[in-house]
Formats: sequence, C-alpha cells, structure tokens
Amino acid sequence: MKSSTHNIFVFALVSLTCGFVGNAVNKLYGPADPMQSLGVLIWLISPLLANLLLRALGGDGWADFGIGFKLKSAWRWYLAALLIPALLSLLPLLLSSLTDSVDLSGFFAGGLSAFLPLLAANFTASMVKNIFEEFAWRGYLASRLEHTPAGTRLKALITGWVWAGWHIPYYLYFLDRSALQSQTALSMPALIGLAFLIMPGQALLYNELRLISGSVWPAWLMHNAANALSFALVTGGSVAVSNRFVHVLLTPGTEGILYSLLAGLLGWYLHRRRVYLSADAS
Repeated sequence: MKSSTHNIFVFALVSLTCGFVGNAVNKLYGPADPMQSLGVLIWLISPLLANLLLRALGGDGWADFGIGFKLKSAWRWYLAALLIPALLSLLPLLLSSLTDSVDLSGFFAGGLSAFLPLLAANFTASMVKNIFEEFAWRGYLASRLEHTPAGTRLKALITGWVWAGWHIPYYLYFLDRSALQSQTALSMPALIGLAFLIMPGQALLYNELRLISGSVWPAWLMHNAANALSFALVTGGSVAVSNRFVHVLLTPGTEGILYSLLAGLLGWYLHRRRVYLSADAS
C-alpha cells in the first residue's frame, strides 16, 4: 500500500511538472511553433513514460495496465463510448436552445454534409494524442488508485485535478492564443479554474468506463468522440453561444459545467453498477 501511494505521488509530480520542463526546454532554442516543439512532446509523453517506468521498475506491475481490447466481453462499452458524448451534449443544447441563448444557424447553414467531415477530421486528429492521455490517467492513475482505500469521489477528484493541472502549461505556453480565444471567451485564470471544476466529473465517467470494461480503449474511444463533437459544435462554428455565463454553463461540449455534471452523474451510476455486479458475482 505504501509503495502504491508513493508511486502515485511520483506519477502526479511528473504529470504536474513536465509541461513546465517542456516550456523551459523550448526557451533554450525558441521553436517557431510551440505546438510543434520538443517541449510539447515532453509534456505529452512524460505521464505515459512515468506509467511505464513505475510499472516496469517501481513494482506496480502490468496486471491493471488495461491494454487488452476485450472486444468480446466489452463490446457494449465501445458502443456506449461513441454514444455517450452526444447524449451528454443533448440536454445542454436543448436548454440553451429553449432559452434562445444559442445560435444554431451555423449548423443549419452547412447541414450534415459540412458537420460530419468536420467531426471525422477532429476525431482523427485526437486519436494519437489521446493514447498518451488515456494510458496515463486511466491506464495508470485510475487503475492504481483502485488499490488504495480512497473513496470513489476522492479518486475522481485526484484524477481530475492532476489531469487539470497537467493542462495548465498547455494553456499557458503551447496552445496558440488565437486558437484558444476561438474556443472560449474566458480569461486564463478563469479557464484554469474551470478545468479544476469540470474535470473531476468527467474523470469519474472515464475512470468507471475503463474499470467496468477492463480496458483503457473504450475510455480512449469516448475521449476521441467527446473532443471531436466539442470541436465540431463549438470551435467549428455549428453552435454559437454569445453570453459568457451561458457558454460556461450550457455549452454542449466538454468545457461546459452542465455537460460535466451529467458526466459525473453517469460515472456515479456506472460505479454503483460495477460495485453491485462485483458483489453479486462474489
């Protein structure tokens, strides 16, 4: 138990500092594009590298790595992974439409013929990056926290906050500010604060999908689908939310508070289901 807790701390420390190390490396040679730099590569791969080293050399082992696909037993969770982001986006989109706080003219102007290629392009763009993310947060942190006495809510908080903290250098140093402003009207402190607010709920859902399926890949698939839908709807211009408060609360994407609350509630349901099935099997 002590070794597991120590290794979780090491993993969290690496995850929370690697982006700042990457930025320091970038400052040494000044890349033209921070998103195409050695620094962003250090930020992206360090959590997964820590996972591999702690398993290989730190005594954690590979039993709960979750790399197997388990298609025969978990096929329904792969299907759920594709559907869940759309279902989570539906209520915020409906509420914002009913209150006339969202403009859907962009979607109706282009129709599915414009929306679906944008969705597919963003899904494809997320695939490689999310292997690194999901085999860090779900392939290591969520899996190893299961070996500690921490409660389910605390596990979600730890995973969500470390995940949010890992994003801070991305917001500050790597992501182009014009691209960031096209996604949100929030100031940088507000954006970082929002990440710590919404990511625990989403982490609970991703964690439970990984644990109930026995594989990281359904969580990876859902992460791709969620990113693709969020970018296609909001960044792609299909949905426009002008009011800043409404945008944060009701935006039909992963940066929305209602979306994240619904994700947390669904994650809690999956947790209770997993516990019930586990108790029933024993």
